[in-house]
Amino acid sequence: MQNNQILENYKKHGHSQIKICVSGAAETGHCGANALDKAKELGREIARQGAMLVTGATTGFPFWSAIGAKEEGGISIGVSPAASEREHVEVYKLPLDYMDFIIYTGFGYPGRDLLLTRSVDAVICGCGRIGTIHEFTIAFEDNKTIGIYEGPWDMDTELKSIVEKSHRSNEKIVTNEDPKKLVEDVIAMVKKYKVQEYKIV
Repeated sequence: MQNNQILENYKKHGHSQIKICVSGAAETGHCGANALDKAKELGREIARQGAMLVTGATTGFPFWSAIGAKEEGGISIGVSPAASEREHVEVYKLPLDYMDFIIYTGFGYPGRDLLLTRSVDAVICGCGRIGTIHEFTIAFEDNKTIGIYEGPWDMDTELKSIVEKSHRSNEKIVTNEDPKKLVEDVIAMVKKYKVQEYKIV
């Protein structure tokens, strides 16, 4: 195989495929009537723009984004707090559908959050609760690219307030209410900083 073909195959199938975590509430009663549609459209945009979706393998907002990604033919990976498929379903009461692969961490929610955010290139936060704030702060501390999805929920305002009170600048945070533009901006930011380790010798 020619070297340029190897490079093209790598660009298409290799580590260069951007991985985006969607963080959000498993229980969505406070998210508004159109949160389902907004989450699904976010997942669709991640797939349309060639990125891989990674979630906490939970219900609610992340699950809806996984539905959208799979409807668009994308890849959806879950990172579970459970140690096994049985524990995932029977103890945590979490879904198996709309995920191509689930990683069973056995670390509960706090430990899962750390592995989840560290395994991706960027984190997009939608309507959420304390778990979303936890994932946001881990990503912030790790200097990850972060997207704040603005919507009819109050999580976007809360996260912006955390940034303002953090006493630390962060140029890797982008915000938008349009999922297409948000994903575009997140991907552009990731590409600006992403390691390009592949070299043909």
